[in-house]
Amino acid sequence: MFGKSNKSTIDSLIGAATAIDGNLQFKGGLRIDGKIKGNVIADPSEASMLVISEEAKIEGEVRVAHLVVNGEIVGPVYSTELLELQPKARITGDVHYKALEMHGGALVSGKLTHELADEPMLKLATNNTAVQGS
Repeated sequence: MFGKSNKSTIDSLIGAATAIDGNLQFKGGLRIDGKIKGNVIADPSEASMLVISEEAKIEGEVRVAHLVVNGEIVGPVYSTELLELQPKARITGDVHYKALEMHGGALVSGKLTHELADEPMLKLATNNTAVQGS
């Protein structure tokens, strides 16, 4: 249903005893059990998945295609495909998502914004030229 992002697997792990102070950029799948003070950004040119475990905490912006949260995020969240908020998820910040799955007990303190998949395309009947809608 969500294309390439369902095929993402976890390639890397940041363990519970690990703390990172700085921005983190990644490709593919990443699971975070530790603490990060900085932005966590996936490469937008390919499918990506980020899992935030129950023990994990991120203080910074998060940008990824498929995001699964059961820990804490303090900062804005951008999920271009699917956002799954599990029962112990805590987000303090605005959330932008394409599709949302929220379990009972999950908490978001911020604005939820549904992002449309793509801008509508208008086709001119006379010459079949595609025009980007606004």
